[in-house]
Amino acid sequence: QVQLVESGGGLVQAGGSLRLSCIASGSTTSINAVGWYRQIPGKQREMVARITSSGFTTYADSVKGRFTISRDNAKTTVYLQMNSLKPEDTAVYYCNSRTVVSGIIQNDYWGQGTQVTVSS
Repeated sequence: QVQLVESGGGLVQAGGSLRLSCIASGSTTSINAVGWYRQIPGKQREMVARITSSGFTTYADSVKGRFTISRDNAKTTVYLQMNSLKPEDTAVYYCNSRTVVSGIIQNDYWGQGTQVTVSS
């Protein structure tokens, strides 16, 4: 089992910055990748950024060049630095940890989410 706790959301003006944090606990050595997702009411949850255990990063096209995913050396905290925020970035942001074995997703864990609101 993995437990994820997000923090760092809030209200910011367009053009501003926020940094989200996701602290993982439990069976963290089993994690292959940690990602940030976001969801707007009535829409599907979408991947924003992901970092693998080897450090490989992936970003949604809509956030490339503005958001940066990183982690601490202990690999128990993952950050999402969000710069040049736009009103369309407004959503609930969720942290996800994934365990993959032989190409098959074994476990997906989610945090409780943190609200990010960008005013115009």
